[in-house]
Amino acid sequence: MDKYRERFSLEELRANLELEMKQSRSSDQEAIRGILMLAQSNYEVQFQPEQPLSERILFPATPSQRNGIEDARFVRFQNDDGSYVYYATFTAFDGKVIFPELVETSDFLLFRFITLNGPAAKNKGMALFPRKINGLYAMLSRQDNENIYFMLSDNVHFWYESKVLLKPMFPWELVQLGNCGSPIETEAGWLVLSHGVGPLRTYCIGAFLLSHDDPSKVIGRLREPLLTPDQRERKGYVPNVVYTCGALVHDGELIIPYGMADHATGFATVPLDEVLAAMQ
Repeated sequence: MDKYRERFSLEELRANLELEMKQSRSSDQEAIRGILMLAQSNYEVQFQPEQPLSERILFPATPSQRNGIEDARFVRFQNDDGSYVYYATFTAFDGKVIFPELVETSDFLLFRFITLNGPAAKNKGMALFPRKINGLYAMLSRQDNENIYFMLSDNVHFWYESKVLLKPMFPWELVQLGNCGSPIETEAGWLVLSHGVGPLRTYCIGAFLLSHDDPSKVIGRLREPLLTPDQRERKGYVPNVVYTCGALVHDGELIIPYGMADHATGFATVPLDEVLAAMQ
């Protein structure tokens, strides 16, 4: 496919790939189909300034997203020059296969959807740190449906290597661990909310702390969940679940918006100092 490099717009590339797929042998069509899906997954959405924020809605728009775009983990990312851009890692689902993808915006008017690439860009739950670590992009991920992983890269769109960061330890997380959004920088270290899946497929929200200088090291961890489903939150489209894709700290309070059994949303607050003091 080198013949297409720097020569065609995205629309022209799609047209050429579709034509080549029709003319190719069946043995080549699967590879071309994959490249075509990759090309279709990179696109832009432009809103107008006069549109209210509540009307700027992002819908599934490509074959890889036909069954949904899920669990967007938004983060305000600081560039090397001090400027900011907003990234969100999310899961695209076509009904059979999940695709980790990235959307970015600097003004919430123009949104660029870009694929994530490389052998470590897989599964669900990728979450960017809000700035580079020692000159590299840093990401949390879930590579194996069980543990939380840590990754570094010199390019936000390409991820090649990962290492295990945190494994299930307590009963409420024995089935699976995952992150609940991008790490939050505090004076004590990087605070990460996690979700743990335990008996009866119950999802709880926990937390752990990473070293400020070396976030590949865990320096604290809650033994008990921060939030568990109560009576109101046990019944719904997906029962026994409380889940979040991000939180923030404001005036010393950790504020957690969360979903209840995939049928409603709520907010929980807790003093940040209490969370950090409870870390083991």
